[in-house]
Amino acid sequence: MELGAFSVSLAVKDIAASKSFYEKLGFNVFAGDAAQNWLILKNGSHVIGLFQGMFEKNILTFNPGWDQDAKPLGAFTDVRELQRQLIAQGVTLVQQADETTTGPASFVAVDPDGNTILVDQHV
Repeated sequence: MELGAFSVSLAVKDIAASKSFYEKLGFNVFAGDAAQNWLILKNGSHVIGLFQGMFEKNILTFNPGWDQDAKPLGAFTDVRELQRQLIAQGVTLVQQADETTTGPASFVAVDPDGNTILVDQHV
């Protein structure tokens, strides 16, 4: 199962302080808008998102259709197909993509330890 680009979305209290900290670890701003309380940072192929006030817990994020540079892939498994495969395997989803649509969509699962997993397709 190919889930696309991977990143960790961090729920931060102070986006400026978090940005400064991760820059010391070698991360650079790749996308986002600090004025809107979100930034995407990269260090090589490692990607983290900083999100202030947008959600309560950290999230494991997968983006079908994107490579690690957020560039569209020529071929990929659509988020709705991934959703069908997981449901068929008995995975409970707490939020589902609308099966009647095409293009951007997402679904959310929670692992046995309570970690949120977001599969978020932007293409």
